Amino acid sequence: MTYRSSWMTEELDAFRDPFRKFLAKELAPNAEKWRKQKMVDRSAWRALGEMGALLPSVPEAYGGLGATFAYDAAVFEDMADVAPDALGGVTVSSGIVAHYILNYGSEEQKRRWLPGMARGELIGAIAMTEPGAGSDLQGVRTHARRQGNAYVVNGQKTFITNGQTADLIIVVARTGEPGAKGLSLIVVETSGNDGFRRGRNLDKIGLHASDTSELFFEDAIAPPENLLGGEEGQGFTQLMQQLPQERLIIAVCAVAAMERAIRLTVDYTKERKAFGKPIIDFQNTAFKLAERKTEATIARVFVDWCVGRLIAGDLDAVTASMAKYWCAQKQVETVDECLQLHGGYGYMQEYPISGMFVDARIQKIYGGTNEIMKLLIARSL
Repeated sequence: MTYRSSWMTEELDAFRDPFRKFLAKELAPNAEKWRKQKMVDRSAWRALGEMGALLPSVPEAYGGLGATFAYDAAVFEDMADVAPDALGGVTVSSGIVAHYILNYGSEEQKRRWLPGMARGELIGAIAMTEPGAGSDLQGVRTHARRQGNAYVVNGQKTFITNGQTADLIIVVARTGEPGAKGLSLIVVETSGNDGFRRGRNLDKIGLHASDTSELFFEDAIAPPENLLGGEEGQGFTQLMQQLPQERLIIAVCAVAAMERAIRLTVDYTKERKAFGKPIIDFQNTAFKLAERKTEATIARVFVDWCVGRLIAGDLDAVTASMAKYWCAQKQVETVDECLQLHGGYGYMQEYPISGMFVDARIQKIYGGTNEIMKLLIARSL
């Protein structure tokens, strides 16, 4: 029996079939090139925009499809399966940044930025992490001071996805007192902004096609109308409200990666022979894959339920933390075990499972470490 996600529709089926063919033909062949240059070509962003794959759950008035989060989930799943090297930046710009603007932006802000993001002409980033502030966002030191008719932003951010390519960056900055109440979200537009500087495109152990950068703000200018939410001091609340969707996106991608790893490994173990028979015929191999298939199915059902809750508007932070923590953990375990079943070939970069192994590790760290997820869950007990 083939499992079908509860949020799937015939309309979404009709979208996904040509989309997967597009990914296989237009994006997947560029993977090696993008890994070497440590970023995805902007032409790929525009092509995704033409397919309607960017900002699908944003209203049509702002360039989206006016769909639900189910479309985002389908896009991320299919990219994780067919063209994973292009996925990282898209989840951030389309799945996260756009929704901060949609939920907290003024009408003018939404009309100014969202259509270009939906077309793939504008790329978004969100700058939370600093060299001395990661999971503890209340420790943010980057500050924005009102000087005349502008915010002047000073500080440093690091580990910022899309940092090399972003046209607009939502900066978590301190506009007031220490602690959570002094944080605001300010959009810094990078073009022609003399006070903004991109640092290194960081050399990561995985996700090599996703540009991840240090960013420097040295009297960077943002007009007052680039403040999200209309008044200062709302940043921490806005972040907390949007983190469930971000964490669910991580879980969605984790499940898709688990399923892909298992499928690749089943195919490999059916072809690879040892002692005169396919290695899937050995009980150890079969049992390991049976265990992983079971866990992937459990993850799939749970995440599908969470997607339904998000669409209904009642996915709470604790449940999203459970999804992020458990699915990320199982992704790392699954890919590791699948690599083991490939033997020495699993360690060779020509086999996809090797890339999946190093790419998986970050899932337990970004979006809030798994340890922080457990802390949030424990506080609810």
